[in-house]
Amino acid sequence: MAIIDIRLPKSIAKALNIPVSDPRRQQLKVLKKLLRKARFTQFGQQYKFDEILFSKHPGKRFQQLVPTYNYSKIYSEWWYKTLDGVPDVCWPGMINFFALSSGTSEAASKYIPITKELIRSNTITSFKQLLSLTRYENIPRSSIGKGWLMLGGSTQLQKGATYYAGDLSGIQQKNIPFWFMGLGLYKPGKKIAKEKDWSKKLDEIVENAPNWDIGFIIGVPAWLQLCIEKIIDRYKLNNIHELWPNLAFYVHGGVAMEPYKKGFEKLLGKPITYIETYLASEGFLAYQNRQDTRNMHLALNNNIFFEFVPFNDTNFDSEGNMVEDPEVLMIHEIEEDRDYAILISTNAGAWRYAIGDTIKLVDKERSEIIITGRTKHFLSLVGEHLSVDNMTQAIELASEELNISIPEFTVAGVPHGNFFAHEWFVVTDDTIDAIKLAEVLDAKLKILNDDYEVERKHALKAVTAHVLPEHVFLDFMRSMGKVGGQHKFPRVLKGKMLLDWKAFLKETAIVS
Repeated sequence: MAIIDIRLPKSIAKALNIPVSDPRRQQLKVLKKLLRKARFTQFGQQYKFDEILFSKHPGKRFQQLVPTYNYSKIYSEWWYKTLDGVPDVCWPGMINFFALSSGTSEAASKYIPITKELIRSNTITSFKQLLSLTRYENIPRSSIGKGWLMLGGSTQLQKGATYYAGDLSGIQQKNIPFWFMGLGLYKPGKKIAKEKDWSKKLDEIVENAPNWDIGFIIGVPAWLQLCIEKIIDRYKLNNIHELWPNLAFYVHGGVAMEPYKKGFEKLLGKPITYIETYLASEGFLAYQNRQDTRNMHLALNNNIFFEFVPFNDTNFDSEGNMVEDPEVLMIHEIEEDRDYAILISTNAGAWRYAIGDTIKLVDKERSEIIITGRTKHFLSLVGEHLSVDNMTQAIELASEELNISIPEFTVAGVPHGNFFAHEWFVVTDDTIDAIKLAEVLDAKLKILNDDYEVERKHALKAVTAHVLPEHVFLDFMRSMGKVGGQHKFPRVLKGKMLLDWKAFLKETAIVS
């Protein structure tokens, strides 16, 4: 089935054809729409949304009157009420769904409000990305109408007094439009998607795999790779294309795909197109809409108002916590090739909310970004300012130079006498000397990051590496109860997570 055969409901088709205007105008239009909708909520009344709407410069007035929030602050002051069924707190009506985000910062389990409006916005952005495929060259368009294997969390949600809670992927799948279901595109289907036991879910997917004609696969690389390996092993295949010849697209997000590609492509019989998305629990923020680029286009006209905080020592402390009154910029004020933390305001009642990610604007004309890391997932023990993007690029370059596949890695900052060191934990099934690997990673980072190069001459005294088999990372995630398609291994280990990791390695006698 070709893409033009997918008929969309009129409301969504209309939303997909919003005329293009300049980024500032689009964003102010979005902000006014959000303010009008929420002006009679408790939040809107306290922070004078009506006054903001009537002001000459609503963007600046919004920044003057409404404080910035992280999860702990907005939950303790506002969102906790919605769990008790209180309506009209930060968004009109009651909140019927909450995404449970385990995260790696601020709280062990976060309750993120999900509204029907947000779900609709996510769906619209998804189809904007799908329609962008028509501009790609040399792709098998017939694959677009084949099955979509979505390897996400369980759609079996926890029931609260007035709400349901669970993984965002599960909530989103539970609310997949009926017409999409009717086309028979969604796999693994409602029954398997409900399964909470991750091992059982994988087994059922493997069992049913021969019955499906899959064109798209969607999920976190580590878990999706495990799933495909199981299918290949179960049916004695040389590659997954022997079973799914129409597989042509991999939609991924949450972690950079580059470290996984070398190992992942061993499972394929022919090349596929990788499509990156930026879908957080709080909304669908950006998506790749051009071929042969890792850039993602910000969803500027679909109910998300973006603000940007320069990621520097003025606005963030040494632990990655944002200061109370940071410098905040709008889309037209930010510059290319600088790191920014994102604040979003959405149609689910998030207001000036720091989601914890850092991005870099790489194409101002196209409003395209790349994700560079997390505000709390960076290493700057002595001023080296090492981002996850730096680490990922170093891994990719080292993999190419040493001709090895490194699908997973994590880094910790540790004491080294009176100074400090970086300790890498790297997954590969290829033969490599850990000392050599550390030397190559160190050399690549010196090229990628000037601050790192300077500090390696001073307080950052050593770089070490441990080479581990892939199952170690997966076993640790299982031991922490973080199993399934929504869980990702953190690229930087700090605090309790680092202590747990070291204890796990010691108990299993992998690293002393």
